[in-house]
Amino acid sequence: MTGAALTGFATSISLILAIGAQNALVLRQGLVRSHVLTVVLFCAFSDALLISAGVMGFDAITGFWPWLPRVMAMGGAVFLLFYGALRFRAAWRGGESLAGPRAQGSLWPVIGTAAALTWLNPHVYLDTMGLIGAVSAGFEGRAKLAFGLGAVAASFVFFFALGYGARLLAPAMRSPPAWRVLDSVIGVTMWAIAAALILG
Repeated sequence: MTGAALTGFATSISLILAIGAQNALVLRQGLVRSHVLTVVLFCAFSDALLISAGVMGFDAITGFWPWLPRVMAMGGAVFLLFYGALRFRAAWRGGESLAGPRAQGSLWPVIGTAAALTWLNPHVYLDTMGLIGAVSAGFEGRAKLAFGLGAVAASFVFFFALGYGARLLAPAMRSPPAWRVLDSVIGVTMWAIAAALILG
């Protein structure tokens, strides 16, 4: 049970670690301390919903198409290899930095932006319902539930840490050398997951 939960946590946190558009929004809201709790909860609960759908519904889908997990794993591996290569290229070229935050006014435009960055992003479906769902297929019963809870917990931990730790991260995120290290770590992580999917 503990091993399954830790696997779910590690899988989920590694997939959402990359600084994408959604994470940049959470980071910026944290920097200006504007609607942080609402944005963090929205992103975390959205992830929890998608992760649950992937973990609980993946078996039913694969009952109709038993070849689907392998195809999705291979497709996910290709995407992760490509994304990892982009991160390695960014680390090699340098010049990455976080643009200065801009304060947001009312709550609803911020929520609308978070919703668009979450639900209109095709990668979120690959990550949550595809990759996490595929990994969860290796567990059964209570172990599968533990895996799902671990994956959901990772999402909450990540978004709360990002939103409320933003002010501590701000100097590092504005430093090009720090971004080179971050991009390199993300690249290694993405390629490691891709290798596991291919070899699995």
